[in-house]
Amino acid sequence: MLRVLAVDDEEPALGELLYLLRADPRVRTAEGAGDATAALRRIGRALETGPEGEEAIDVVFLDIHMPGLTGLDVARLLAGFARPPLVVFVTAHEGFALQAFDLKAVDYVLKPVRRERLAEAVRRVHDLVHATALPAPAAASEQIPVELGGITRFVAVDDIAYVEAHGDYARLHTDHGSHLVRIPLSTLEERWATRGFVRIHRSHLVALARIDELRLDGGATSVRVGDTDLAVSRRHARPLRDLLMRRAGG
Repeated sequence: MLRVLAVDDEEPALGELLYLLRADPRVRTAEGAGDATAALRRIGRALETGPEGEEAIDVVFLDIHMPGLTGLDVARLLAGFARPPLVVFVTAHEGFALQAFDLKAVDYVLKPVRRERLAEAVRRVHDLVHATALPAPAAASEQIPVELGGITRFVAVDDIAYVEAHGDYARLHTDHGSHLVRIPLSTLEERWATRGFVRIHRSHLVALARIDELRLDGGATSVRVGDTDLAVSRRHARPLRDLLMRRAGG
């Protein structure tokens, strides 16, 4: 079961959040803090005293807008801890989802908090905490926040087959649908270069491992990704062929 710390400078919002968390059967304890300083002290005390002192916190549910240190500041500080708790942001503002993505937040819950939505966030945390008892994968999959019907969810980068440019936005294509995010294709190209994504056209970024076929037709080059054919620009055709040949050769 989870040991939870909820942080919000507005007492009514904190009380409601604690009420909902304590009602979840996966939550063992739910403590509250009215500001970032109190939260950091609570988390730090467990690290200082060890197993004989206060119990460590598994997850922090963080408001973003608070006096002094913001929730984003707290998440950055926690990232420097030896054994940091997981972070879920709880906020009335939709515009910080990208920062949450960069800070590796588990989830991003919008206020007013709905019981069902909070329960989903708790489930995600619970699964992650209990997964630590299992053999760890070679590398954790990066996740990116997407908006679905007013709810922010996270899509694993490993599930993305290709990305399509839409001005300052990008459309992520997976086996189960597509998602529009406010991130330029050039940013994703740089960020995901080490994850096997390659630029094949000014409009497309493709996961190399998801390319099923390379086609040459009258001087034009294209690739097949699942059921989709994507054009490869002349500029990218030769480097892509070389990459695929090296991959095929092991």
